[in-house]
Amino acid sequence: MCDCHGGCREAHHRHHPLPERGWIQFLLLLLLNEEPMHGYQLISEMEERGLVLEGRFRTGSIYTILNRMEENGLLRSSHGESDAGRTRRIYEITGEGREHLKTGLEYMLRRKRFLDQMEEYYRRHFPEPQPDGDREDDV
Repeated sequence: MCDCHGGCREAHHRHHPLPERGWIQFLLLLLLNEEPMHGYQLISEMEERGLVLEGRFRTGSIYTILNRMEENGLLRSSHGESDAGRTRRIYEITGEGREHLKTGLEYMLRRKRFLDQMEEYYRRHFPEPQPDGDREDDV
């Protein structure tokens, strides 16, 4: 245990760097790295970009995730006013959140290189059948 943030565990213990473990958190960090947003706006952005299926999130569930991320130091929030004049909680990424995002992206790039190597291996050792039904190595 370290004594940062009043006795919390170190960041690498609190936040797993792999996007698979916190995919939605990762997507939220990605969007909030671009600009601060409120919860409903985050849901809309994820749906519009095809990052999640439409209707996947209820507004309440996204706020549960956002609040947990804020408790873990990845985000901070403040009250802002919407176009309709209503008060909304606006979330923005913290420095720790940016580091978490960066680590996740670096991991994904390493994973992509590995998958590219596996694809190359597959194509070398298991060639696609030729249009006439024969395999390249049968000729």
